[in-house]
Amino acid sequence: MTRILTRGDPESVLEPAACVAALDEGFRSTDPWSGAGERVRTDLPFPGTATALIPGVPPGIDAYTVKVNAKFPGARPALRGVICLHSGHDGELLALLDSATITAWRTGLAAALGTHVLTNPGPGAGTALGVIGAGAQAELMVRGLRELRGIHEVVVHDTDPGRADAFAARHGGRVLGSPAEVASASEVVLPATWSRTPLPHLADTRPGQHLTSRGAGEPGKQELSADLLASSAVVVDDRELAGSTGGLAAAARATLGEILRAGPPGRTDRAERTVYAPVGLPRQDLALAWLAYRQAGRRGIGTHTDLLS
Repeated sequence: MTRILTRGDPESVLEPAACVAALDEGFRSTDPWSGAGERVRTDLPFPGTATALIPGVPPGIDAYTVKVNAKFPGARPALRGVICLHSGHDGELLALLDSATITAWRTGLAAALGTHVLTNPGPGAGTALGVIGAGAQAELMVRGLRELRGIHEVVVHDTDPGRADAFAARHGGRVLGSPAEVASASEVVLPATWSRTPLPHLADTRPGQHLTSRGAGEPGKQELSADLLASSAVVVDDRELAGSTGGLAAAARATLGEILRAGPPGRTDRAERTVYAPVGLPRQDLALAWLAYRQAGRRGIGTHTDLLS
């Protein structure tokens, strides 16, 4: 039997702390099967793209995932698709999960983890956090960071003023008028947009700041300017994928996994700018899909179907 988990089901069983711990464990693993996997992307004869991530295989889980997404930036949600969770013993389809939910959680929380690792230790009052783009992934980045460190202020900008107002209200923050204002007011800057033109430029930032820009593997996407990247210590989640899709491998000082395994430092001094530019890895899909599947089973959440009947 296959368990079907719709959009609200994973959200009802997943907890940010447990998800961050699972993602951290995956980054620290040296198991060769916990590598990048494959990402296949193609344009469509419509205003969107299709992407497949295979296989998701982190250590310690007797299962794997295959994810198929459609990305339509003008839609809400912009990401639509399915994650297939298969048994590692015989290939049985254990579950079908809404990919938009799992992708938002794994992308946002993995970005939060990388942000925390690379950010200067904050003062006792916590970190001043700036958000550019008040969507689902920004929501999860802020929630994940609250599990990892104190945050004393949140400022946000979005091209939709109503969405920015709602985000600020949820997080006790305030709305600013531009990406440059957000960068000026923050220690940590989190762009979370579909932008094809740079939002913060080098001149908008200052020494010691950290920026996390997710989705570096999306062709044409450019949230951070070239001069800002050239003046920062860049860390990626996987060199091979960053090189093949995002073009950041040559600029990367290290991967997040190397740093978590006590390898090279992500930041050499407090005045250095740092950037975390993850592409997103198939094993992250499995880490959270497995958590959602197990928790849903314990609580009797979701519906069942026999696709082989």
